[in-house]
Amino acid sequence: MNSSAPTLVFFSNTDDPAPWQAAIAAAVPSITFRVAPHTGPVDAVRYALVWKPPRGWLAQFPNLRAILSLGAGVDALLEDPALPPGIPITRMVDAGMGRQMAEYATYAVMHFHRHMQRYSALQREGRWAPLEPVAAARFTVGIMGLGVLGAQAAQMVASLGYPVLGWSRTTKQLPGVEVLSGNDALPGFLGRTRLLLNFLPLTPATRGVIDAQLLAMLPRGAFVVNLARGGHLVEPDLLAALDRGHIAGAMLDVFEQEPLPATHPFWRHPAVVVTPHVAAVTQAEDAAAQVIANLQRLERGEMPVGLVDRGAGY
Repeated sequence: MNSSAPTLVFFSNTDDPAPWQAAIAAAVPSITFRVAPHTGPVDAVRYALVWKPPRGWLAQFPNLRAILSLGAGVDALLEDPALPPGIPITRMVDAGMGRQMAEYATYAVMHFHRHMQRYSALQREGRWAPLEPVAAARFTVGIMGLGVLGAQAAQMVASLGYPVLGWSRTTKQLPGVEVLSGNDALPGFLGRTRLLLNFLPLTPATRGVIDAQLLAMLPRGAFVVNLARGGHLVEPDLLAALDRGHIAGAMLDVFEQEPLPATHPFWRHPAVVVTPHVAAVTQAEDAAAQVIANLQRLERGEMPVGLVDRGAGY
């Protein structure tokens, strides 16, 4: 390996490599930037900047020194059985995504609070039928997961006058938000929640967490918004809860299978809003500085920021 000319290889089926290449070339010209599948000599690759590479793909680089995720979630990387052991993995820490996700969450809250789903149905029927308003102070929003992204969403929603409950695995404090923690507090949290926002990381402990049992603990007529990971939701359980009227509506940005198959019932369900994994999109203009700073730290032999705890799953 030529240590004076390390290579960074970029892999993503959804991100444009050009702005990343330009930003990294300007800040760290000593690093050669290559875009998969044109990786060049595999033994020259020191860094991988990736989003959902194929399983086993990273194992081809014998001198890999760090894996930098283009997103905040790293579950797809950690599920790779051939993931090289002992190599640092970093994830995006906000990098503009917190604002985007907070905006999406706030829109979802207002969409259901202000009856926009029902008004859309009335428009299709050609019916003029004003609905009884609900005061924001009586529309409690519950947020599962109070990391960087969930905390930012909680505070944006709370700033609009909605009561906000937060639930996390460990004890936390957040201004303007009542925070409950631990499994024993989950039923009480759900029982008070009119609209549930999921911001949990996807780990073995949280996979399938939004299931029939959890949905049954929400009040009848509650709403569910999932903008974390598709693996959190047991899709047939949500459909059943929607069909019997226990859950009044759902807004879903992430799915177990993406793209969502055209035959999936979510597309045509009258109580479901589908968006194509766009709640937060990593943009090079916001995130490149974080990647560059980590590359510079790694080149100096220092620890990067946003380091993933493989055991915890995030």
